[in-house]
Amino acid sequence: MINGLVISILTQAEIRGASLVFETTIPDAFNNEGLGHRQEDIHREIAHKKQLLKSSLDKSNYPLCFMIAILNGTVIGTISFGSCGEDIKKCTENQLNDIGELGSLFILPPYQGQGVGSELINTMLKHLSKQGIEWFCLDSGYKNAQKRWLRKFGEPHKVVKDYWGSNYDHMIWLCRVKP
Repeated sequence: MINGLVISILTQAEIRGASLVFETTIPDAFNNEGLGHRQEDIHREIAHKKQLLKSSLDKSNYPLCFMIAILNGTVIGTISFGSCGEDIKKCTENQLNDIGELGSLFILPPYQGQGVGSELINTMLKHLSKQGIEWFCLDSGYKNAQKRWLRKFGEPHKVVKDYWGSNYDHMIWLCRVKP
């Protein structure tokens, strides 16, 4: 882990920093996947994530929760937990609707591969365990992220071939909060 890294629940004061993480990492992820030309999708994804940030501050939106990673006063990463997303519902024919989703794990490129994502996941899972939550799901259509999730969480619960286009599968994992 990076020295001085702090993981905390998002507050209003960090909304702009978390938004900047999305504005940087989402286009980068699309470019790394060879999808940089899909500007409309990139803008839609950024807008959706920013809306989730704002919604998480309204406690009536439980279980929606965002955590952020801060280094030297700068937000460098995010993770969320909330209700199961539409892609998971659609791909599993609503079988996981009652399972919350771990998502929005984005780390600024200079800090990727240094354990920030693992620290965010571990801190969120501890938080979920304290809330009495036993299961979570997560999904990804990004090939690079899928490789990481396969190493970290094993084989997916479901693979939907060509969901995002030719050779762009969608993978969904179902995991216990406490292994």
